[in-house]
Amino acid sequence: MRKTHYIPITADIEGAADKRTCALIRRTIRTALAAEGMTLPCEVDVLLTDDEGIHRINLDMRNVDRPTDVLSFPEFDLTPEELPAAEDADPGTGLIPLGDMVLSMERVAAQAEEYGHSRQRELAYLVTHSMLHLLGYDHLDEGEMKKQMRGREEAIMALLGLER
Repeated sequence: MRKTHYIPITADIEGAADKRTCALIRRTIRTALAAEGMTLPCEVDVLLTDDEGIHRINLDMRNVDRPTDVLSFPEFDLTPEELPAAEDADPGTGLIPLGDMVLSMERVAAQAEEYGHSRQRELAYLVTHSMLHLLGYDHLDEGEMKKQMRGREEAIMALLGLER
């Protein structure tokens, strides 16, 4: 059985999956998993794309006809603070498949500029946001659920040294 998380990163746009970007994504995912108490070895698949690519996926998978910054496709129907168990691991790999995330690198750049911070901070924030979705957090309402998710995002970003 593996002792670490497996985080494959692919890109369908040239140059998106450079070493620095991949290292930040992996560090952010591992930090989010640790912050949420997920110590069992997991797999999280990441796709880096552009607005056109994420628009196509959003339309195909969610029937939403527009691009977005990040999409999360969780493997499990969890609630916050509920984690998958060892028996949820894939018997062939020993890894718990948490799900997939898709990031628009165009949106990362545009939102970093819009919010006046670095692309690294925006990328880490979107990865953190997606990880929390994979772990059962949501923000469908403007009340307690959103407040809880935002609090966890801020805590994880602080652990990364990328707070506002």
